[in-house]
Amino acid sequence: MTKFISILCVLLMLFTLTVFAARDEATVRAVWTFDEGDAADTSGHDVNGTFAGEPEVVDGIVGKALLFDGVDDGVKLPDSNGLNTGGPFMNRTIATYFKCTDVTISDTKQTIFEEGGRTRGFVINVHEGKIYVGAWNRAEYQWAGAWPSADVESDRWYHVALVLRDGASAVEDDKFEMWLDGVKIASEPGGQMHAHGDNTGIAHTNQNAVFHDDDGSGTDIHYFGGVIDEVIVYNSAFDEDDFSEFADVIQAATSVEPQDKFTTTWGTLKSDRLR
Repeated sequence: MTKFISILCVLLMLFTLTVFAARDEATVRAVWTFDEGDAADTSGHDVNGTFAGEPEVVDGIVGKALLFDGVDDGVKLPDSNGLNTGGPFMNRTIATYFKCTDVTISDTKQTIFEEGGRTRGFVINVHEGKIYVGAWNRAEYQWAGAWPSADVESDRWYHVALVLRDGASAVEDDKFEMWLDGVKIASEPGGQMHAHGDNTGIAHTNQNAVFHDDDGSGTDIHYFGGVIDEVIVYNSAFDEDDFSEFADVIQAATSVEPQDKFTTTWGTLKSDRLR
């Protein structure tokens, strides 16, 4: 009987850890759908963005999206305790759909999303035919950072995500992940993220970001050219099941099936999520 209880306790602990690591709606920190033609945060946390330049409202992969010109269009985001100025953050998921006009551009990093600065932060960007996700915490416990990448094509929809999973105050294996179209591309060493106060941006580097080949500083640089849709930030670590709905949307959008099938597929997924 004692052995049975011990096994049951272990199973319950594993189940608890699994639930904790997966998507938790209570941990949503910001959602920018762009469906109303603005950069309002629909999560209820009022991380509302303001436009730089004149992004164009277009049909996205899910409702409306924003088309950025790659020159001076972007979204500037305010500080938020749950997003960047609080912490330390042990779990984080940042994800979005994107379609880059020209992925081969080499003279700019084409930032999709960035928060933080040269000491700590997160970034998602396109550069020379690849999509990168990055994270670093160069104080406290000296995480130099990780920037996994994957090949991408111009004018094609993708869903990209970075995941920080159960980070501690030390660099440990398999704590930082890259996901593309619902598939885990890489798992890298990483750790928890402490507060990072530099300005946050969508479609450009608002203020400082560290890239795979650049410890760069600067404001209003590295503009993205293309469409961005449904940017989300959660303080929980999504898993394969959580990413499956995004992968289904990509599959429907890039398949040869009729457009009404895509609309039906996303409508069903969205209804299921709201139940």
